[in-house]
Amino acid sequence: MNPLLSIRQTPFNTPPFNEIKNQHFLPAIKELVERAKSEIESIMNHNAAPTFDNTLKALEKSGKDLDRASSIFFNLNSAETSDEIQALAREISPILTEFSNDILLNERLFLRVKYVYENEDQSTWSEEQKTLCEKTFKGFVRNGALLNEDEKSQLRAIDVELSKLSLEFGEHVLAETNKYEMVLDDENDLAGLPDSIKEMAAHTAKEKGHDGKWVITLDYPSYVPFMTYAENRGLRRELSLAFSSKAFKGDELDNQEIVKKIVNLRNKRAQLLGYETHAHFILEERMAQSPQKVMDFLSEVRTYGKPGAEQDVRAVAEYASQLDGLTDLQKWDFAYYSEKLKKEKYSIDDELLKPYFQLDNVAKGVFKTAGLLYGIHFVENREIQKYHDEVTVYEVLDENNKHVAVFYADFFPRPGKRAGAWMTSYAGQYKDNEGDHRPHVSIVCNFSKPTETKPSLLTFNEVTTLFHEFGHALHGMLANGSFESLSGTSVYWDFVELPSQIMENWCYEKECLDLFARHYETGEPIPEELIKKIKDSANFMEGYQTMRQLSFGLLDMAWHGQDNSSVEDIDAFEKAIFAETDVLPAVPGTNMSCSFSHIFQGGYSAGYYSYKWAEVLDADAFEYFKENGIFNEEVADKFKRHILSAGGSEHPMKLYKRFRGKEPDVKPLLRRAGLLE
Repeated sequence: MNPLLSIRQTPFNTPPFNEIKNQHFLPAIKELVERAKSEIESIMNHNAAPTFDNTLKALEKSGKDLDRASSIFFNLNSAETSDEIQALAREISPILTEFSNDILLNERLFLRVKYVYENEDQSTWSEEQKTLCEKTFKGFVRNGALLNEDEKSQLRAIDVELSKLSLEFGEHVLAETNKYEMVLDDENDLAGLPDSIKEMAAHTAKEKGHDGKWVITLDYPSYVPFMTYAENRGLRRELSLAFSSKAFKGDELDNQEIVKKIVNLRNKRAQLLGYETHAHFILEERMAQSPQKVMDFLSEVRTYGKPGAEQDVRAVAEYASQLDGLTDLQKWDFAYYSEKLKKEKYSIDDELLKPYFQLDNVAKGVFKTAGLLYGIHFVENREIQKYHDEVTVYEVLDENNKHVAVFYADFFPRPGKRAGAWMTSYAGQYKDNEGDHRPHVSIVCNFSKPTETKPSLLTFNEVTTLFHEFGHALHGMLANGSFESLSGTSVYWDFVELPSQIMENWCYEKECLDLFARHYETGEPIPEELIKKIKDSANFMEGYQTMRQLSFGLLDMAWHGQDNSSVEDIDAFEKAIFAETDVLPAVPGTNMSCSFSHIFQGGYSAGYYSYKWAEVLDADAFEYFKENGIFNEEVADKFKRHILSAGGSEHPMKLYKRFRGKEPDVKPLLRRAGLLE
């Protein structure tokens, strides 16, 4: 019996992870594709004239079991992968791409959708129905419904090729990350590292068969502290070069040709559909709307950011010179000396703060914050099956103890998990005749594991990461729409980071920190002077960070906002773009594009600017909270109703204005970053 084909009675219909084996995925996906095809067939063969219900609503409802099985599979491919799962992904991705194209290039189905779009009286429809109708119609058009048969075949071939290439890109980056080990057998090489990081390095060494030594890897919890604290400049350089040259070594894991192919295929696809470039195609469905508007926005931020970044680098260079006589500040020096300068300037560093941020307490703190804002609470549920022992599963309840969502928390790095942190879902929220189907949401992170002597203690940056991903989770958990394709995080891409980025603001407020920041040994609350230092140091190196973020956005737009078919040398292309924003010397042999997973594997192509765009929204929105109190019920209720629960039911600018009463303004962001008086 294949558990993916008939979900047994699990609590809230959650995935039966204990029963699912790798061999179940391919047959299940194949069968569920056939089931979904017959659902589509019955929509096309409907005797009555096309209506909203018999066409759009029926189409929305089709393929739910397939969506569920594929979300389980691809979530595991990110959080708990293996060679076997990666091989399956290479088989499954083209099947799903082809099925998606079969729908979107189906002329009879499109004609029914087009009929509803052009002929139905929409005056009695809800805003959500209007959005679904427009989104469905445009979805077909943007995927080639108006093309001739020959062009449709070209489009199909491009899409299959792109799905393979992006998988291959990600596999190369993961393989490069997992392959690298810096094995140290001299404790002097660990000089400067906090005890907790040394202990973690010893633990990693033991796991990797290097007993009695220390191992540093390219996983963030290992890489970042080493770059920040290690006194050995030569080793910092070695680690930095390894990190920055992932998939850029001319070997079998090299991504240079893959980058060129992806960029050119995306552009070719856009032009086939009648768009000037891939960026024009993508941005049509974003708040920013056009490449020009994105470039204008990035230029405005650069005007304020560049002088700030240059000032930051001068300050660090002068400090490194005074401290160690260093005359050539390099990229592998920046984190090390800026952290020392920060400590001297504010008497604060991660090691001073970490004892107050025990992971268990921070998780409880983020739950309490959500409770105060949105009236929900979290209860661990051991009946719900999970895909790894380290995952904790919660039931989310409202103030009347009514079920809201299922929440999975997966916090620690392991070999089968990709780097970084993300939110995802195993089931979205929607309503039908059976009632309100509540979502199953997960956040996946890579925080330092507990050791034999210490619990998992987070850096302040990791605290903000947890709040950030939890903001995405709230967007999913508090969804309250009729249609899954418009519910939760199914919003314009440059709007999706607002709920996550706004949550980070609470981490800087005493009222919130007092809920959870307690010393893991003494139970003492975080002292007020430390909170003041966190706030005072919040803008430290903000000019540098702004330019770094901006450089990634500009690189993304350079790859996707023009025809790059004549680009031969990826490195030269990238260096020319970074010359605009670089405030430290370029490093030969390194390359960002070849491991830029956000834009070549994730969904951020022509959309990386949206992190900065969302900062504008979150700074503007949080200013509204601050004016009224950070736990103000009325403002929180407006944010919940118009942003979190509304999902993609309407255009995001309409929703934002309904919450805020006006359009967002860039000034609060520049003020918060200390780049504007």
